[in-house]
Amino acid sequence: MNPGAVEDDGTLPAGRVKLVTVLAAAGDVVTVDDAAQALGLSRGPAAKWLSRWTRQRWLRRVGPGVYVPVPLDMLDLPQVVTDPWMLVPALFGPAYVGGHTAAEYWGLTDQMFRDTVVYTTRPRPVRVLEPYGIRFTPLRVRRDRIFGTRSIRRGPRTSVEVSDLHRTVIDLLAAPQGGGGIAHVASCLGEYLRHRDGDPGKLIEYAERIGNGALFKRLGLLAEQAAADPELIAACRDRLTQGYARLSPGIRCSRLVTRWRVRVPDWWSGARIGA
Repeated sequence: MNPGAVEDDGTLPAGRVKLVTVLAAAGDVVTVDDAAQALGLSRGPAAKWLSRWTRQRWLRRVGPGVYVPVPLDMLDLPQVVTDPWMLVPALFGPAYVGGHTAAEYWGLTDQMFRDTVVYTTRPRPVRVLEPYGIRFTPLRVRRDRIFGTRSIRRGPRTSVEVSDLHRTVIDLLAAPQGGGGIAHVASCLGEYLRHRDGDPGKLIEYAERIGNGALFKRLGLLAEQAAADPELIAACRDRLTQGYARLSPGIRCSRLVTRWRVRVPDWWSGARIGA
């Protein structure tokens, strides 16, 4: 018998026994590979079983080859996924939750966002799951750049990777679009610098591993504006690269902060620093 298989005692239809076997093996989220392994089938026949159970409303398809079981008390409801994090490993893996979603998780902001930010190695990730109303903001990350994460249990048998406190801040600075905009990123950095677990040395360590010159320019300018630890500011200055970076990609930055080699928008108060 396959691992996790359920013995048929004659009280359940054969198809239902197979479904119970798959759910027992897969848990909160079911993929074609999960079904194939649990049933001892190739992917094609396993996918057909999943499609059949979906038509019978025992499963709900939430992405390419990804399904969730439907509780009996939710059969008539359009949304059966209450925690988008649970879908991240199956839809985006290798991946981790980050950006403003991780900032909210770690208490760096009390602002609420509708989307879930995911850093993924997949080239064409899903963005919206309709009709479930679940929105993801996927950002690409190289597999060798996945570090500084924590494994968080979400559901009985689902663990999801989330950027740790320090990696969250570094990702916000590297890609402000995933942090709800540069003003929100600056606010999160301020909260980090006041956080009991904030560690400027860890920020520099992570930033060096990322190897993004623009990151040190943004971090240095924002840290200086926040009157952060002088050693953090000096470390950023020592690592300045040639050329100029925008404070936030995608927005018009017409003013130059020369000593940080950062272009900032006219409305940014930090434009007065070193201008």
